[in-house]
Order: sequence, then structure tokens, then C-alpha cells
Amino acid sequence: MFSATWPQSIQKLAHEFLNDPVKVTIGSDELAASHNVTQIVEVVEDRARDARAHGLLQKYHSSRKNRVLLFVLYKKEADRVERMLHQRGWNCIAIHGDRTQQQRSEAIEQFKSGEVPLLIATDVAARGLDIPDVEYVLNYSFPLTIEDYVHRIGRTGRGGKKGIAHTFFTANDKPRAGELVNLLRESNQEVPNDLTKFGTHVKKKEHKLYGAFAKNIDVNKKATKITFDSDDE
Repeated sequence: MFSATWPQSIQKLAHEFLNDPVKVTIGSDELAASHNVTQIVEVVEDRARDARAHGLLQKYHSSRKNRVLLFVLYKKEADRVERMLHQRGWNCIAIHGDRTQQQRSEAIEQFKSGEVPLLIATDVAARGLDIPDVEYVLNYSFPLTIEDYVHRIGRTGRGGKKGIAHTFFTANDKPRAGELVNLLRESNQEVPNDLTKFGTHVKKKEHKLYGAFAKNIDVNKKATKITFDSDDE
């Protein structure tokens, strides 16, 4: 089994299907954000996000040439944000699961070439993409898991370069506030006071069938672990 990320869901899957596993890790297997990325978290009202996104693009995408990756949560949201930004004069394109493979491939090529430097994407559609020189990531919608958040912001700040990730956080995202606060602190990033008002407690994840009574499985106890430094050749 190969996986670029190692969330609890994948660990449990490995525990169920693998016999006598050997876990090979390149670099640290702890959840951590890149120190090349400046994380900015802004607590906003849901209805204010359109205007704020437009304002931030005027700041970070003023040249209209640098690559900007804007993440949303749902397919319909991707379509709506694409229309909204087009109406405000931005050259952008969206990718999500309802677009054909040809449409997605063409959109990615246009983004890579700089023909369309602003890409709107859902988490699933952007999975596995390797696009260099993304200067700015805007999380229009907060993801469902903190692992997806780390995956999103890791699209910038690659190859030793610096990047900026600006994230909108609304009252609807309150259950993930504690995990986000912890990640920001561990990354030596600024934690806004408005975010801590939602609380810093990390709620235990409940199993879909067994709820809070589910037993956490540590697959590391079952597996032989081999770790390589990420800069090993």
C-alpha cells in the first residue's frame, strides 16, 4: 500500500487488510505544515467571503500573471465562485469531479502555462497535482479535515521558495478550530484571537458506526517501521 498522506482513515484501512506490514517513511510522518509557507487565518462571516476574496486577489494577484490556487469544498461552490470571479473581471477556471477528464486536463495545462493563472479546485480534483511556482493559496472554504488543510497549503512554498496561504474560517468551521490552533502554534504562525474564541479543545473523532466508543488503532504497533530522511539520495 502506497499513500502520500497517512491520516487515521488510511491507517485503519491498512490495519484491516495488511498482514505483517512494514512501514517505510520518507521524512517525518508527523502532521506538520511547511515552514516555507506563511499561514494567515482570517475569521470571516460566510456572506463576506466573496468581497474578501476579490480584495485579496487585488493584493496578491495584482499582476494577474502569478499562479494562485483557490480551494473550495464542493463542486457547486466551485462553479459559483468561478462565475463570481469572472463577473468581477478575473481570468480563472475551475476543476472538480463533474468536469470531464478533458476539461480538467485542459484547465490544468492552462494553469501551468500561465494562460489562466487563477485555478479554483476542490480537494478531490486537486489530489495528486504537482504544479510548480504557485505563489499563493487561498482557502475560500475550510476543508473537512486538518490533513486536507496541510495538503492544500503545501501546494505553495515548494522547491525552497516561500509561499503564502490565506484561509477563511467561519463559525461553521468551529469543530476544527482546536486542531488548526495547534497546527499554527507548532508551525510558529500567528494565531488570531478571533480563532481562539471558538475554543482550543480537539474533539475526539467518532467512528461512523461505533461513535465515540470506537477504539483508536495504532497501526505502527503492528508494523515494522523504517524511516529515511527526506533528503537522502
